[in-house]
This record gives sequence, C-alpha cells and structure tokens, in this order.
Amino acid sequence: MIRVPRVKVGFVGVGRMGQSAHLRNYAALPGCEVVAIAELRPELAKAVASKYGVPRVYRTHMEMLASEELDAIVAPQQYLNHWALIPELLKAGLPLFVEKPLAGSVDAARKLTSELGRSRSWVMVGYHKRSDPAVVRMKEEVESWVKSAEAGSMTYVRITMPPGDWIAGGFDDLVRTQEEPPELEREPLPADMDGKTYKEFQSFINYYIHQVNLLRHLLGESYDVEYADQSMRLLVARSKSGVPATIEMRPYSTSLGWQESAFVSFDHGWIRADLPPPLARGVPGSVTIFRDFAGVPPYTLTPELPPIDAMRNQAANFIEAVDGKSRPRCEASEALEDLVVAKDYFRRLKTRNQVG
Repeated sequence: MIRVPRVKVGFVGVGRMGQSAHLRNYAALPGCEVVAIAELRPELAKAVASKYGVPRVYRTHMEMLASEELDAIVAPQQYLNHWALIPELLKAGLPLFVEKPLAGSVDAARKLTSELGRSRSWVMVGYHKRSDPAVVRMKEEVESWVKSAEAGSMTYVRITMPPGDWIAGGFDDLVRTQEEPPELEREPLPADMDGKTYKEFQSFINYYIHQVNLLRHLLGESYDVEYADQSMRLLVARSKSGVPATIEMRPYSTSLGWQESAFVSFDHGWIRADLPPPLARGVPGSVTIFRDFAGVPPYTLTPELPPIDAMRNQAANFIEAVDGKSRPRCEASEALEDLVVAKDYFRRLKTRNQVG
C-alpha cells in the first residue's frame, strides 16, 4: 500500500477555540497529521492530546520547535498575544496559521508584517467566513458576473450580523481542567488611543472584524469608510471603483439562532449568502441567486452545497496552501488593511464623521 505523505502540524495553544474551532478539524483531515501540542497548562495538554490522538506534548512552543520536524504551525491564540508570539514562531521559517485579527492595533499589525517580511514564513489569518461553501460559491458567482458584465455593474454590497447564538453547541465536548489560564505578554496600548477608546476598539475588532474583511472579499477591492453611525449600528463605505457598501452591526439581536447574511447586487441580478453560526458543525451557509439577464426569463437559483462547515474547510484550505496547491485565503498584509479600516471607522465615530 502506498502511503500518502501528510502535512505535519504543531499546535500552539488548545483552549476553547483551539479545540473546538481548530484542533478537531485538523485532526480529522486525511492530508494532515497533528504531531505535537504546546500548551502551558500541562493537564489540559495531556487530556486534549489523548482525546485527539496527538502523540507528543510540550509546555512551550520553543520546546516543541526545538524537538519536532514540522511542516506548519497552527497557533489559535487570543490575538493580543500575537505581539510577542508571532515573531518567535516566524523564526521557525514555517507556514503559520493564526486567529483573526492580526493584532489589536494598526501599529502592532505593522510591526508584525514587518517581522514577516524579514522571515521565510507566510501567515494565514483565520477569517473562516471566506471558507464557508456559501461564500466560496458566492465569490465565484460575483467574479463571473464582473468578468462577463452580463448582469451589468456591481451596484451595492450589504453585510448584516445581529448578535445571536454564535456557539451553537460548539463547546459541548470541550476538554476542561481546573488549571488557571496563564498570564502572557500582551501588546502595549497604542500611543494614539486612551484606555476607554482602546477597550471599545477591542470590542469592535473582536466581534465585527470578520465583516470588515468579508466586505473587501466580496467587493474584490479595497474600500474607505464614509460614515460611522454614532449608535455603532451602521458602517457606510465606498470601494475604490465607487461601489457603495454597508455593514449593519446589531440592528437587532436574537435570543435563539443566528441571522448573518451577505448581499451583492448588480444592475440585473443579486446574490445572497445566509451564514450559519461560526461554531456550527457540518453546516454550510446557503446561497440564493437571482438572475434577470442573458435573454432568458428571470429566475431564482438555490445551489446545493457540500455538507462541510467553514472551520473544517478553513483547515483544509490552510493545509492545501502549505502543500502549495493554493494560496492562503487571507494573508497578513490584507489583515492589516482590516485594522486600518476599523481605525478609520473609530476616527469617524470620535470626530462625528468630519473628514480630516
């Protein structure tokens, strides 16, 4: 029997998101082998390794890197830990996956991208919505319409994400211990923000940076913020080619379920993706396509999509990129753009949308 080589991955951190959003997926991929875990909580490391069949555990990432021959590193850490952690991981010269956003400020993100530019590594940032089968199909359709011009011009993009149950049972089988989470070095407060503003900024980028990123993905180009509603429910933007767009933040909330959607319209049609809770397992989003062009009567199409969730597909996308079969779905340079947009949004909030 021919043994197919598998990408050897080392994990740095197996807390809540490390287990439920990431490790469970990498451990199940046929083209991947998780060979080691680095986790500062020894009881947790041992229990998680036992559950997922990971052969070796280490207390620190430095111990793991010194002992293992890896092909890639997955470091699902809280993003404020990136400041100290990413430069150390880049020294290994291996492809690296980290959670979103890249950092907690524009200055910190620029420092990290500068470090990356001097390394032999590349970084994929965990914007899993780009890997949802619904968004993949939606993006393909948008690009096809833009290229053919059959539907006319792109006229508008809208993303809506009211707060709801984003976990959807995703933590039900979490391995837990009584160990206290360790205190880690976090990035410093940026010079241009006071403590209150910085706290508000962290809340925004922790929750809505996915939509900031997805908007650029669907537009296919960069955009600028034109208006920030003072209630923090609406961000209005315009793309470099002039397409208007909005991100609706908490227009309402739901006590059950999840009602996130993305909508792209053209002169003669539109495409809508309805997305599932981020930690829902085995559930893709859905796509609805309305066409009123090409000389045929108007019709609506709802394609069947593969039964794979965005987190599992994201893990597969990273392994494919490590294998050289595709490009990373979102690299560090673009993740820096997300923070620039978020900072401009906050500038407009604080200056009541005065330009300058």
